[in-house]
Amino acid sequence: EVQLVESGGGLVQTGGSLRLSCAASGFTFDDVAIGWFRQAPGKASEGISCMKISDNSTWFADSVKGRFTMSSDIAKKLVYLQMNSLKPEDTAVYYCAADVVGGEAGYDTWGQGTQVTVSS
Repeated sequence: EVQLVESGGGLVQTGGSLRLSCAASGFTFDDVAIGWFRQAPGKASEGISCMKISDNSTWFADSVKGRFTMSSDIAKKLVYLQMNSLKPEDTAVYYCAADVVGGEAGYDTWGQGTQVTVSS
């Protein structure tokens, strides 16, 4: 079964850190890009970062650049989102996604999400 499972969310104070994990299964991990998205209550979903697993190239949205980083463990089929200097506006449900089919299909596989809450 093609699947992504996020973990690592929680409650943290402003300025704190969290590391989210995205565990992949059921597809060839090396061939995909993994993206992280977030959705805050009442707001549209926001793409915040992505990584091409084959070469570790990454992209970050301006809203998180310099504070968030991505890394991967290919052997364990895991992708991490390290979030530092967290702000209340980072509060959202965070999702990872993969472009398993590829091409114009875009991100076709999504995890269930993990809640991140940053208290002021």
